[in-house]
Amino acid sequence: MAVRQRAVATLPTLMRALRKEATSKQNQPLPSLRRAFSLYDQINLIDNVPEDQLRFQEFDDTGFKVNGVRYEGSLLCVGNLLMSWAPKKFSEITAESLSIFQTVRPIPEIMILGCGRNIQPIDPQIRSFIRSTGMKLEAVDSRNAASTYNVLNEEGRIVAAALLPYGVTS
Repeated sequence: MAVRQRAVATLPTLMRALRKEATSKQNQPLPSLRRAFSLYDQINLIDNVPEDQLRFQEFDDTGFKVNGVRYEGSLLCVGNLLMSWAPKKFSEITAESLSIFQTVRPIPEIMILGCGRNIQPIDPQIRSFIRSTGMKLEAVDSRNAASTYNVLNEEGRIVAAALLPYGVTS
């Protein structure tokens, strides 16, 4: 009986504490809106990233804007390194054009291949080459590739991207 009386006596104190906790949570800042939008929208929503971290901000039919700098043509990104990439159309992508991944350390966990405007079937030799380096391959259109790269890179994951301009159709 004494235990029950103590429980009943502490109940109002417990309720007040729970109410205080609930109201204090209401005043906390909202979680990032980045997760509330689709990958299509994320390319322009990630604004506060470290200066040394690559972030695709825009794309068009001929190139990309990365960290405020406009780049024409295809790009190859590894972690936070960015370089021009030779292929101008999808059919020019070969294991040789991706050979830098044989020497890159640490090995990225995933390589995102931006195929241009449309997703293209990947040559089995390229798939085999990517697997032999220890990476997984994700082939998507360049719009989604840039956005996915932003998200994964922001999460601190080691990621690579090979992107054709969005205007490339085959």
